[in-house]
Amino acid sequence: MTKNLLAFAAAVLAFAGSVNGHGYVQEVKLGSTSYPGYNPNVDPYLSPQVPRIVRKIPGNGPVEDLSLIDVQCNGYSAGGVVGSAPSLAYGTVAAGSQVHLNWTTWPESHKGPIVTYLARAPSDITAWSPGTSAVWFKVAESGKDSSGLWAATDLLAASGGVYTFTIPPKLKPGQYLIRNELIALHAAYSYPGVQIYPSCIQIEVTGSGTALPTSFVSFPGAYTGSTPGIVYDVYTNTGTYPIPGPAVWTGGN
Repeated sequence: MTKNLLAFAAAVLAFAGSVNGHGYVQEVKLGSTSYPGYNPNVDPYLSPQVPRIVRKIPGNGPVEDLSLIDVQCNGYSAGGVVGSAPSLAYGTVAAGSQVHLNWTTWPESHKGPIVTYLARAPSDITAWSPGTSAVWFKVAESGKDSSGLWAATDLLAASGGVYTFTIPPKLKPGQYLIRNELIALHAAYSYPGVQIYPSCIQIEVTGSGTALPTSFVSFPGAYTGSTPGIVYDVYTNTGTYPIPGPAVWTGGN
């Protein structure tokens, strides 16, 4: 297949995805407690505002410019919505417990990885934003498995749209921001092209752990057009997929 045909196929798939919608986290389950996500089609019109543990998003579309603050917790700078903002609530979860993130229906054409970071808040999580500081550390990732199945399509669909990861058991208690992202690679054969769908959730971690990482990344900053895994042709590349970003922090396990 020629490059032009690949580009045409990507454009068709991208259009189909835009018709069907993209996605966002519609529910969070921390331990045994469930929290509704931020619904960009409903929440902006509620009065009074309903407290959420998920930071607001402008819609279900992607972030494509990796230099923008939008890549951190979502946003639409081109439309005047620069990044996200702290939400009014947070959920509590014990270190070592699972976090379940229920995504809306995800287009099967949007193959790619699922990556999760944490950032420790130095103050009240409902009033703190990381800005461009290097505060993020990776705690989980899932890309393409040995049989060629992708996390953000095949594996997510197989689990009913629910992505699950574990809070590191020895993580020091405190308030943290979860940054969970789905990365869509259907048009990522060059940059720009990759689509990032980030969602940030405010939590308080309990427990008696003392572990904290010593190496951090920033958003924007962690990904550029030359980062491995940001440019990747899903139509012709049958090899291993390099998940973008730093290695998963294992010091809290």
